[in-house]
Parts: sequence; structure tokens; C-alpha cells
Amino acid sequence: MTRRDILRHMGSGFGAMSMNALMAATGGSNPLDPKPSHFPAKAKHVIYLFLNGGPSQVDTFDPKPMLTKYHGKPAPSGNLKTERKTGMLMGSPFEFKPRGKSGVEVSDIFPKLGECIDDICVVRSMRTERPNHEPSLFMLNCGHVLPGHPSMGSWVTYGLGTLNKNLPGFVVLCPGVPVIGPQLWTSAYLPSIYQGAYLPNNETEPEKLVQHLRNSSLKPDEQCRQLDLLAKLNRMHLDREGVDSQLEGRIESMETAFRMQSEAMDALDVSKEPEAVRARYGDGDFARGCLIARRLVERGVRMVQVYHGNGQPWDNHEDIMIHKKLAAGSDAPMAALLQDLKASGLLKETVVMIGGEFGRTPSVEVSGLVKVQNGRDHNNHGFSMLLAGGAFKGGTTYGATDDFGFQAVDKPVHPHDVHATVLHALGMDHLRMTYRYSGRDFRLTDVAGNVVKDILA
Repeated sequence: MTRRDILRHMGSGFGAMSMNALMAATGGSNPLDPKPSHFPAKAKHVIYLFLNGGPSQVDTFDPKPMLTKYHGKPAPSGNLKTERKTGMLMGSPFEFKPRGKSGVEVSDIFPKLGECIDDICVVRSMRTERPNHEPSLFMLNCGHVLPGHPSMGSWVTYGLGTLNKNLPGFVVLCPGVPVIGPQLWTSAYLPSIYQGAYLPNNETEPEKLVQHLRNSSLKPDEQCRQLDLLAKLNRMHLDREGVDSQLEGRIESMETAFRMQSEAMDALDVSKEPEAVRARYGDGDFARGCLIARRLVERGVRMVQVYHGNGQPWDNHEDIMIHKKLAAGSDAPMAALLQDLKASGLLKETVVMIGGEFGRTPSVEVSGLVKVQNGRDHNNHGFSMLLAGGAFKGGTTYGATDDFGFQAVDKPVHPHDVHATVLHALGMDHLRMTYRYSGRDFRLTDVAGNVVKDILA
């Protein structure tokens, strides 16, 4: 009796039923095969540049002259409840200027990204439920405030598959791990093949980015002979037992792993880029991540997420001037990525998302936890997110926070709405993209979410 027969008989068939259901749900022997969208799509790929820690909207993309006027004074309407105690209003130490032909105002800490503003829609009315990192990170990445749900990248590859079977469909780049870590790119109850492939982009050598991919003992031709033998044995089994979608899937997985040895190493080797290109992106982990993201999308990877750094670098409770240093390391890479995508025509079919898990307060933080009172607390009531690509109206702003940048007051946008809108750009109806688990149908947008049609081109 084979192991498969033992599982079928001893487990009352539940194991086999689960696998059959999985293969049926994924549409064939290779669950990463491209799948048709619900309707014609404007985009094919997603690059999510995540500024983990919570960048301040009033110091980056949401200018507030009244905040400058009332600097050092209490907010007329009082401070909203946030995670820690805050005091007087604090005007931004950075200057905002109109950028591009559209004249959208951007902080001077992002001069190069400001040059790309005509290709960017700035959503200034984001809001979410919680003022602390963990639930807000889960919400922006997985569509729920609690752990145990698939990430956005997993949902995208589950719904659409990928365009290059020689590479993972969903890749995550981070020099270490953000707060929470792998749960932010988990496939959870979706089949595990949709989980994000984590790569530590603090490594400069491709061999270290994906360890143990290449076989150090066997040469490629020897590996081919092994695979050929395995293929013959598997075909003999199929001839004897009949069609087996599970086995077909395993055969494809082995072949894909073999092909990845060459293609993955090539895609991750940024040294192959001209020196002038690498200079435009700059040095550092995030710069390398942005350049790798472009190279992966060029090769058909469906979604790439790049975290700005280990932990939560944008969590500047003590001194907002740290934002200037962080922007210096992220401004050029983000701008170069957008410019390269546009030059190659890929920006028309790639959604680029830029943002963090929440914003920061317009008032200064005065809790006993900070030594230098020149920073801002978490602010989930109102913050900004940037959306670029052919699916979105560039050079525009959407929604607004109040005069001081504390809360969204005009056209509030929830992360569920952003997820629904990005899926719409990919040709997917977020209401129809569901997965049945534990007796109910789950989706990225839970039981909410509306497509923000006014920002779509």
C-alpha cells in the first residue's frame, strides 16, 4: 500500500479531499499559472514600498500652513486621543513647495520624488482603527487587525498567478525583519505556495540573497539527469495509477526550482546594471531593494514588497528631524524606480504603493518615554499614501485632513478601500476574490472596502 493509500484509508479520506480541493481551487497542476482576471485589467504588477514605523504626513505630503501659524500653541479643538501623551502643536521644520506641472506640494526632504509627482496620486485622507504598530501593520499588509490572515501579496498571486514560473510570484525584501516579521507576508489559510519569498536585501551577493538554491555538489547537467530520471519514474507511476494532479504539481515544482538557479541569480544581481543606473538609486539596503524590485517586475514577478528597514525606522517619537535622514536614503531610490518604470513603459502596467502603517500627530509628544521633545506620536486618524502607475491619476491629491493634519475630514479612505482599488486596477473584484476556510468565505477586504473610482485613470 502506498503512502497515499494509507492517508486515504487511515484518515477517512480527509487528507486526499483537502489536497484535491486545493488543486481544484488553484486551477490545475501548477497553482501559479496565470489566471484570467474578472474584467480587463489596467495593471499586471504591484510594487509596495513600505515605510515601516509611520511617516509623518504633515512633514512629507500634507502641508498645513495653520500648523505653522499655531506652532507652540494648543490645538483649538484639542488633541485627539493617541497612543501616548501629546502637547502643543508643532509646525513642520521642513518647507513644502509645489512640484511638477501639477503643482502638488511636497516636502523638501523628498526633492527627487517630488520631480515624479505628476505620476503620483497622493491620498491625504487615510485612516485606520488602531494607533499602535502591530494591528495597523496587519491591517495595511493583510487587511485585518489580527494575525492569521493572508497578506495582500498572497491574495494577489492566489487570484492572478504569476507571469514567470521560474521565479516566485510574491517577493519580500527587507534587510532584517519589520515589527511582527513573517506574519506580514504569510499565506495563512491560503495554500502555502502563495506565501511571500523573503530575501534579505542587506546582502549584496545574489548567492547570499537566496541561500542553498544552487546545488554545490552537482553540476547542472548532472542535476538534469536526476530530474530526467525522476520524471520517468513519475510518468511510470502516472501511467499505472492514472492522472494525479498532486504529482503533476510536484513535478512542476522540482522543475521550477531547477530553473530558478539561473534566472533568480540573474534577477538579483544588481551589479549587472550600468554604473550610472546604480548611482541614481544610490547606496544602501532600500536602494538595493528598489532596484531589485524593478528587475523582478521586468521578469514577470506579480508582486514585490520592499520594507524600508529593519524594525520601525520611521517611528520618530523623540525627534522628527530623523525623518530628514530617512528621506535622504529613500528619496532617490523611489524616484529612480518610478523613472525607470516610466521610461520602459512598465509604469503603465505596474501599481506602485508608497506608505506606512499610519501617520504621526501634528502635536509634539511629551510622554515620559522621550528625552528630546521634538517628535510626534502615532496617528491613525489621518495620514497619507502615494499611489502611482497607469491605473491612477497622476499629479492629483484625494481627500483631506483637518487644518492641522490630525484626522481625515474629507473623503476618508480606509486600507480596505485601498486594497479594493488596487485589486480593481489588477482586474479583480475584491468581493468575488474569496477563499473558503473554517466554514466561511474570507477575502482581503474582510466585509468592507469600496473602490475609490475618483483616483483611477
